Amino acid sequence: MSSYTLGELADRVQARLHGDPACVISRVATLRNAAPGAISFLANPSYRRYLAGTAASAVILAPEVLEDCPVAALVSENPYLTYARVAALFRPPPQPAPGIHASARLAADVRLGEDVSIGPNCVLESGVSIASHCVIGPGCIIGAGAQIGPDSHLAAGVTICHGVVIGSRALIHPGAVIGNDGFGLAKNGEAWERIPQLGGLRIGNDVEIGANSTIDRGALEDTVIDDGVKLDSQVHVGHNVHIGAHTVLAGCVGISGSARIGRHCLIGGGAGVVGHLAIADDVVVTGMSMVTRSIRHAGVYSSGIPAQPGKDWNRHLARLRRLESLIKRIEALENDRKG
Repeated sequence: MSSYTLGELADRVQARLHGDPACVISRVATLRNAAPGAISFLANPSYRRYLAGTAASAVILAPEVLEDCPVAALVSENPYLTYARVAALFRPPPQPAPGIHASARLAADVRLGEDVSIGPNCVLESGVSIASHCVIGPGCIIGAGAQIGPDSHLAAGVTICHGVVIGSRALIHPGAVIGNDGFGLAKNGEAWERIPQLGGLRIGNDVEIGANSTIDRGALEDTVIDDGVKLDSQVHVGHNVHIGAHTVLAGCVGISGSARIGRHCLIGGGAGVVGHLAIADDVVVTGMSMVTRSIRHAGVYSSGIPAQPGKDWNRHLARLRRLESLIKRIEALENDRKG
């Protein structure tokens, strides 16, 4: 692992240095568990109590906390972002050597840019286009006519279905399935018939897709994932969904078909969005919420019931079961007064 002086780190991440620029930093650690040679960070105020006793050689923090810091510091208006950039220096992404592994199978008309790496057991079908400096990890399957933009990285076992278009600098984690058929069915008596999914899937630049996530292609028009969208692991995006730029979906979120999600939204883990509705820009949906109607205005929206002690929940549930009879009694009393 590389080491940097504190002065080098300050220059790399554009932070203000407070302390000895020659101090050598070799790793990143938490405030509680850091040792000399480590740099830590303080972004969440609830961890401020650990600052005074930290053994880190330096801490990334905001200007208003600097006077309480007992060690050197990198001062930033956004300490968490600065920490992310510092951590990236100590753990750069792997860069396999360019070339095509002997076990990979490429159609004769596949187009490859400069310095592309194709890993073992990959399959690239007819008409695939891979731009320069891409990494295609082991066991990936890329369907006919798919296009992947420059500097993109597919981890092991990713499936890109036919005709999918992916922009620059995509990061797709293991097991993701991109552009599979959506869940389209027509009722035929007591049976179901499959509806062909004739649309495509367009993914913008700087998109990250988590492990084992799935994004369906469109039924008629394209599914669209705009620039900068980040999907956590095990997210499902249905057909014809449009997700606006720089929106983030946490793990196990499910977006039903034809929903439109705005820009700069945050959707918490396990939340669900019903199909054919719209969510405005700058909306936060908290974890385990169920969105059943369109959200027209920015803000924070919740519908989940937080966990509570079992005895309390049982008591509240018993009261909920009595609610209907209580409403009827109140209605009867109001009718008596009117009479």
